[in-house]
Formats: sequence, C-alpha cells, structure tokens
Amino acid sequence: MQNSVLFDSLTLGPYTLRNRIVLPPLTRSRSSQPGNIPNDLMATYYRQRSSAGFMVTEGTQIEPRGQGYAWTPGIYSPEQVEGWRKITDAVHAEGGTIFLQLWHVGRVSHTSLQPGGAAPVAPSAIPADNVRVFVETGPGQGALTLPSAPRALTTAEVKELVQLYAQAARNALDAGFDGVEIHSANGYLINQFISTHTNQREDEYGGSLENRLRFLAEVTQAVADVVGKERMGVRFSPLFATTDEDRVYLGLVEEDPHTTYIEAIKVLEKVGIAYVSIAEADWDNAPELPESFRADIRKNFSGRVLYAGRYTPERGVRVVKAGLGDLIAFGRPFIANPDLPERIAHGWPLNPVDPKTMYGGTAKGYTDYPTYQR
Repeated sequence: MQNSVLFDSLTLGPYTLRNRIVLPPLTRSRSSQPGNIPNDLMATYYRQRSSAGFMVTEGTQIEPRGQGYAWTPGIYSPEQVEGWRKITDAVHAEGGTIFLQLWHVGRVSHTSLQPGGAAPVAPSAIPADNVRVFVETGPGQGALTLPSAPRALTTAEVKELVQLYAQAARNALDAGFDGVEIHSANGYLINQFISTHTNQREDEYGGSLENRLRFLAEVTQAVADVVGKERMGVRFSPLFATTDEDRVYLGLVEEDPHTTYIEAIKVLEKVGIAYVSIAEADWDNAPELPESFRADIRKNFSGRVLYAGRYTPERGVRVVKAGLGDLIAFGRPFIANPDLPERIAHGWPLNPVDPKTMYGGTAKGYTDYPTYQR
C-alpha cells in the first residue's frame, strides 16, 4: 500500500477514524431553493466520499445574514435540519464520520442575499473590495459581483451572534452530525474580528489582540458548551504574505501572523477542543507556512492538527511523519475522485476536476465523477 502512514487509524475526540484522509469543507452551492435546503443530491455526494477518515461539510450559514453566495445551505430552519439529516444518515450508513462547518460570512456578502435587502454586518463598516461574491440573477443562474458595503455590529449584536452560533450547533446535533467545525478562516466573520484590517472597533471586541480574539473565544466556548469540546474543531487560514497582493487577499492582514495565530490557538487550547484545521494558501506561488509556525502549533496545542491546501499524498506523509500534523485534507482531488482514499492507497491515477461545474448546477461535475476502473 502506498503512503501507508495516511491509513493508520487515529482517534479524534470520541471517534476512531479509519484513516487520516479528510474531506475538507468545499462550497458547491447545490442546496434546494427556496430556503437553502440540503437535498438528496447532496446526500449522494457526501455518501460517495464517506471512505474519508473524517468529513467536514461545506460552509453552512448559521443565520440568514450569514450567507455570502447563492445556493449555499443553512442550519437555522427546521427544513434545513431535516435536509441535513438525510446526509448524516447516508454517511453513517457507510460508517463515516461527519462534522458540520458553522459559517458566517460577515461583510463578504451582498444586499441581494441579505434579509430585506439590508447591508451585510461586520465588526466595522469597512467594505471588502478585493473579493467577489456570487449572487443569483435568475432561476439557476448567477454572476460574480462586489460585496455590498457593510454596517458595524453593535456590542449587543455581537453577543447575540455568539448565541446564534450556539443555536446552530444545537441544530447540527439535531441533524445527526458527529460534531461541528467553526469557520474562522478566509476573511469571513470571525476572521474579520481577528484582523486589524477589518476590525477597528473601540469596544471590548476591538483594539488589542486579546480583544480581537474575544469573539473567537466566546463563540468557541458557547459551541463547546452545546456539543462538547471533544466533538469540535476550528479552522484558521494564517497567511504569511510575501507580496502586497497576498497581504490584502480577503482582508487577511496581519503584521505578525505567527503571533496572532499562536495566540488564537492558545484560546482553543484553553477550551480544549478536539482539533485545529489550518487552511494554507492554495494559489500558484502562494507563500508556505514556516516550519517554526507548525512547530509552535504542536507546542501550544494538545489536540489534533489538520492541514489542507494543495497537498499531495507524499507531502501529507512528510508532515505526518515529521510529527507536525495528524490529518491531511484533499479538496479538489476529493471533488473529482469520490474514491480518493482507495486511489491514494493503490497509486491509481486521479480524475481531473472540472472547474466549470464547481459552483451550482446539477449532478454534472458533482455526483457523476467515476470511481476507478481497472
């Protein structure tokens, strides 16, 4: 068996995983309308990929204001909970383990996606002008556009959002999920509180690094109180920028990303969660994580460490063997290869991913990728 270390079993909280290969959160925009409801097609998609040791769903908005892209699913209505239950039942029937990713986009949204056409909410009223969101332009049709200018949340509204995360976690348990992952990466709401570029608040949630990490700390603890600290993770996307273009990507601006994210990881360690997921930059010539940062994660966090971002099996093996990571996620390869673990195990060739069918649409480019045939 090739890359055999990836097929060692591993405990994650109360679960014993059959391998270290992870399906990471991947936005596919296939939910049913109206209502952003998970459906049978999505159940087929996740069931096909349930040979992963561990699965995390696509980002799932915790409330209507948390949506930033057309046709992404939610976890705030009874219909959505019922839809997700079809998916967890399908995965569990195959012996899989699946967590729901709790998502709020904050300022990365558009008035057409917001209740009543209101402005998106954010830590501060600073527009996201270096990213595009996907909005519906007609039945099954959409287009990219700039996000709308956000308004700043009041202190009371920030505290209400903490409780919305907790309620979404309750809904995830009702839908049959094994746990949840908090999306604190890629320039979305919690990340916006952490970054000095997007957080210019003057209350208890802004200013010092400790204050900017307060929302993360409160959300993590509130969710842990619902699902149990051993059944949850948090995703970060620390960016060690080498160019000005990198530094402004989605507002992920940190003068000292090493210090910022190690302090964030100390917050997670204090709560005692099961894992931290590190989403590395995945564009061409993207800056790599320094080995000193990986080593500091190990030094300051006692849970499992998951890495994602243009990994090959060989690169994943090196990280695991070096003792720097426990789980390796494969995004685009898992989209195009529902039987990815078996292909990795045998060294079989991979299907290429079709970029035209990544977001929205039908079964094409979603559930019709073939398994390997000799």
